[in-house]
Amino acid sequence: MSDMKIGGLKTGQELSQTRSTSKESGSGFDEIMKETMGKISQVQNDADRAVKDLASGGDVTQAIIAMEKADMSFQLMIEVRNRLLSAYEEITRMQV
Repeated sequence: MSDMKIGGLKTGQELSQTRSTSKESGSGFDEIMKETMGKISQVQNDADRAVKDLASGGDVTQAIIAMEKADMSFQLMIEVRNRLLSAYEEITRMQV
């Protein structure tokens, strides 16, 4: 299973270094989103596999952990989507 790491807040200098690194490597926001969606999809697939293993006599604990990881990653994805939509709506309401 794949674990998603959640890092702490970055200082201004660290943030600017991160931005310059991402520009140099060519990975933009869309690439980050595609990568993240791929990881979430993998977690969902791992949960499906754990449930199938459980049906054929697998470990209950592993199935529960996999399902909880999948649920939490899905909830996080939904919350990020909601925040992005909220930010987009606020930007569209701004007067130029």
